[in-house]
Amino acid sequence: MVTPVRNTAGILVIVSVLMLTYATNTNAQSNPYISVEAPNPPPHLNDGRWGEMIQVRVDSSDNVYIYHRCFKVVLGDPLVAAGHSDGLTANCLGRWSGYPPILKFSPDGEFLAGFGTGLVGRPHGFNIDHEGNMWLTDVALIPNEMGAVVLKLNPEGALVMTLGKPGVVGQDRETFNRPASVAVAENGDIFVADGEGPNNRIVKYSADGSYLMEWGETGSGPGQFDTPHDLAIDSQGRLFVGDRGNSRIQIFLQDGTFVDEWTHFGRPSGIYINRATDTLYATDSTSNAQTNPGVRRGIYIGSARTGELNYFIPDPDLDLADHTRISGASGITSSADDTIVYAADVAPWQLRKYLKQ
Repeated sequence: MVTPVRNTAGILVIVSVLMLTYATNTNAQSNPYISVEAPNPPPHLNDGRWGEMIQVRVDSSDNVYIYHRCFKVVLGDPLVAAGHSDGLTANCLGRWSGYPPILKFSPDGEFLAGFGTGLVGRPHGFNIDHEGNMWLTDVALIPNEMGAVVLKLNPEGALVMTLGKPGVVGQDRETFNRPASVAVAENGDIFVADGEGPNNRIVKYSADGSYLMEWGETGSGPGQFDTPHDLAIDSQGRLFVGDRGNSRIQIFLQDGTFVDEWTHFGRPSGIYINRATDTLYATDSTSNAQTNPGVRRGIYIGSARTGELNYFIPDPDLDLADHTRISGASGITSSADDTIVYAADVAPWQLRKYLKQ
């Protein structure tokens, strides 16, 4: 009976062609963005030079917020490109603690304010909610003193809420291991990706900080995670999780119900959704021939509604991908009209700005 064999082979050929076509399309998106001058710190802060940064966001007025590691860089790691920071050890401790980890700029690049001085040890996740509050995570660990927390600052920069116990790691309602990211829904509910350490879970709190629920465990199945690194919420209120270790974005309802997974937006270190347009931005800073074969580092831009991938901005150091652990952006955001994209580079310690043509 050869007919089943022929059918099986035919199916395999069709699947192979579809996979090849899909991969080719993913890696051949157009790039209508040009690089333009990005904001720089004022001269009185580190002589106007950036250090290692981790996230960038905009508020409702298109002001730009940079969450960075207080201008510190650590050079000399043989697993990163020459002149790049190691991406692992920069922090806001010691002499760096006198610098603000959050810098705010106007849309035209004017420095407006700094926030959070002395509050965090190692900046990681950052978001701006619909009321202009700043949400930041700290993945340092100074026992019983600092780190392993989520902090809420009001628009003036005052600390108004702490989730977690400073300097205490755990996996219960009151402690995190290393909270990688935080996102806030329109009703004020708070979602924390407890994923920079071994916990691999999403924890949900009410607007007043009361524990509501959690989901997730280590693994690669639906609702399982391997380093949930960043969070975003679309116009429908769905929660997008940049599940970096699994090279995918997972989508959930706010009660933890699994909706879908997308594997064609790279290996996401950072994700951002413009809720007005549902444009999805995902930045891949770690793919290479070993960690995610066949996928290029860079910024993937598409639709949070349909999953369609529209544009790709390549990592400026793409040629180094197979020779270095990390390069390019871990943080990503856009202006309200999607004409401007900001990318916060960790190891290359720079802010990039792109204008859509």
